[in-house]
Formats: sequence, structure tokens, C-alpha cells
Amino acid sequence: MPSTFTSRLKLERQASGENSGNWGNLVNYVFNRIDSTVRGYVSVDVAGSANVTLTSNNSTTNTDDSTTDDQVHNKVIELTGALTGDIYVFTDAVEGEYIIFNNTSGSQTLTFSNTGHAANGVVVTQGTKKLLYTTGTSVVDVFAGSGLLSEVVQDTTPQLGGQLDVNGNAIGNGTEELIKFVETGSAVNEFTITNNATGSNPILSATGDDTNIGIDLTTKGTGFIKFNDAAYNPEATLTDGATISWDAQAEPVAKVTLAGNRTMAAPTNGATGQFVSLLVIQDGTGTRTLTWNAVYEFASDTPPTLTATGGLGDLFVFRYNGTKWLEVGRNLALTLS
Repeated sequence: MPSTFTSRLKLERQASGENSGNWGNLVNYVFNRIDSTVRGYVSVDVAGSANVTLTSNNSTTNTDDSTTDDQVHNKVIELTGALTGDIYVFTDAVEGEYIIFNNTSGSQTLTFSNTGHAANGVVVTQGTKKLLYTTGTSVVDVFAGSGLLSEVVQDTTPQLGGQLDVNGNAIGNGTEELIKFVETGSAVNEFTITNNATGSNPILSATGDDTNIGIDLTTKGTGFIKFNDAAYNPEATLTDGATISWDAQAEPVAKVTLAGNRTMAAPTNGATGQFVSLLVIQDGTGTRTLTWNAVYEFASDTPPTLTATGGLGDLFVFRYNGTKWLEVGRNLALTLS
């Protein structure tokens, strides 16, 4: 009975009575194949626009440690060359795991797939490395959808404060991306710092739910950052009731219209050193009173008397010291319209 080979690593299973006088060599071939699969590295030139099928042989073709094994039975596969079209790189249609480094050039798409199952492959972006495993019919990106880093960008000459963009390319006078943050699993919410022409300042931009966070460094050398939109806290309207609640973190600038005699509760979520403001407005009836919680500290420990006239407002500003909300200013009897 002749020898047979395993389906995944193609290791020779010698039949009883076969290969007399040659068993030692054949066992060594098997060890060499295992060695390549666990620790092996191979560089494969995939230049051009044609699909590439990695070589796959039985273990008897690898005669010693110095002999190059086939391509699919290597742990790390580096793909090189200048692509002129989108290509597929095919591995055997069996289970396995790989670290794939797409070190090609040409701005083309490279997909790593099982032979006969091109549609179930994984795109490996140029300049990145991916940890993949195959089921025999599908290639799976181990980190995809995990919220973890799924691609590692090659940086061939890393420097602190150096001249490389996010893709490891030298920065010239163009608009290379210097820093880019992308929400995991999304190509919509991004924050990018982009290089600019010589003598000009870098461009900071954002896309997503709120483009007002974009920043423009327009004043060179001053150490200041100029925002595209004014920095402000929008005014929040507190809910009127017997006891009025105030979230100092979410609503640092607030107003409330009193429709009766009320009690002002202690603010929640305050931060030491924080400034907040509150506009207290009388409804059309007026003469409403407000009892302040003991965490509000006023001059001489004397709470203010509100303006009684209907429709007018009293503005109060406080600073939080970690225990008390200290009044730092007030402006009474304000006409609001």
C-alpha cells in the first residue's frame, strides 16, 4: 500500500512496509514541513494584474532546512511587487492560519481567499498586516468587528517628531494625513490632522455627527488654537417644579421660569473649579420665591431676594470648590426681551 498525505499540511503518512531504507529522510521531510508551518516566512512576488495561486506541494518536496518549502505552508507570507490591477491571492481550500503582509505598491486591491471561494476572501490593504484564519471555504479576519486594531500600518523609518505620514511615507509639501482617528467599524466619524503646503499650518478636520469640532491652526507660532465655530455651552432649560434639579455637567449654562414658590436642589456632577450660571425668571404672575440648597454659598451667608416683577430675570454665576457652589456674581431685575 503506498503512502498517503494529510489534507492540511500534506504530511506523508507512510504505509506499513513501504519506503524501506528511506524512512529517515521521509520523516525529516515531515519535520521540515511542520517547522515551516509553525515558524516559516516566505516572500511572494504578485506583481501585475493576474490572480496568484500560492504553490502547494506534498511534504516530500522539502528535503532539508535550507530548501524552500512551498508557499502555502508558511506562517508568515509577505506579498510584494507593483500591482497594475485588482488581484486575488489564493491559498489551499483547507483550514489554516496566516499572517499576511501586503507589501505591494500600485494602489490596487488585494484579496486573500481560498481556492474556489474567491467571494469569501478578506481584503488586505496595502502596507498593512492581518492575522487571518481559513475554514477551507472562507477567510476570516481575526480582529474584524472586535473593536480592536485590525490592521497594522508599516512604518519603515519610525521617528519621534519625524517626517512620516500615517502610511509611513515621507511628508512633502502636499496634503498627507499626519494623524487620523476613525471610529471602529465606521468610515463616517473621523478626525484628521493633515499636512499643508510649506509655510502653512496643518489642517484639522472632522466628519460625522458634528462637523463643528473642526479646528484650524490659523495663527502660526502663537500657541493658540482657533476653532472654526465659537466654543460655547448652549443654554439649557431646567424643568420647573416644587424642587428644581440641575445637572452641572450636562447643563452648565441654564435657565428656569418659576411658576410657583420653589426649592433649588443641590447641583449634580459638579467638578472642582467649574463655573456655572443660572438665569431665574419670574412667570407672568411674579412674586415667586426660591429657597436655595445649603450647598449654595452667598456673601455673608445671606441668600438673595429674587426680583418680584413678572417676566424679569435674575442671573447668578457660581464657582464650585468641591464642596460649595460659591456665588461669584449676580445681575438682578433683567429685562429679557
